[in-house]
Amino acid sequence: MNFPFRPERTEDLVEVGAGRVRLKGNLTLLPPAHEIILFAHGSGSSRHSPRNRYVAEMLHKAGLATLLIDLLTAEEAAVDAQTAHLRFDIDLLSQRLVEATDWLTHYADTAQLAIGYFGASTGAAAALVAAAQRPDLIHAIVSRGGRPDLAGAALTRVQAPTLLIVGGADVPVIELNLRALEQLGTPQKQMIAIPGATHLFEEPGALEEVARLTANWFTHPRRALVTAPKSEASLED
Repeated sequence: MNFPFRPERTEDLVEVGAGRVRLKGNLTLLPPAHEIILFAHGSGSSRHSPRNRYVAEMLHKAGLATLLIDLLTAEEAAVDAQTAHLRFDIDLLSQRLVEATDWLTHYADTAQLAIGYFGASTGAAAALVAAAQRPDLIHAIVSRGGRPDLAGAALTRVQAPTLLIVGGADVPVIELNLRALEQLGTPQKQMIAIPGATHLFEEPGALEEVARLTANWFTHPRRALVTAPKSEASLED
């Protein structure tokens, strides 16, 4: 397969059509990348999330391209800031993620790249639902502090290797992720709890560990993680 050659790393603001709206995204491409990671933000976050931007930067260092995209328009985000209802509209978020995925397959500079999903909070549910709708396109999935339980019946149709990362001190979310882990249809699935980390992974070294695990999963999604924290659950065939 021939991959597009670019002389240097590029960062572009792009717009993706999604039904009657256009979604803004930050697309970063670099010469060695054979895969692009599409970020699905959630719970009132956006492509400007400092946590997701940090993870994206670490993925660039691992040779991965990224697309950080807002799944809500500026107007919708303003409404959601008051009502907090759109961030839980998984059908809406997942459909827009599917449309962003299809856009990547038609955009000249990304059409030949494998695609992975990185989902945070409710964006993780949207990523899993979208992956179930595009099983032939999605190479691997990582959820950070996610709500995969909100993906519902779509969990059983997910085929891509999936890693669920949770904070070891985020007890309610751990339980929700464990239940989702059991339901995931892919045999290549794993949950890792980072010891002492809370929901936003604000503790020293926690987000760095998230980035390390994420890069490892996307570059080696079909083998068990090595040097993972002891607090983990794994179901792999």
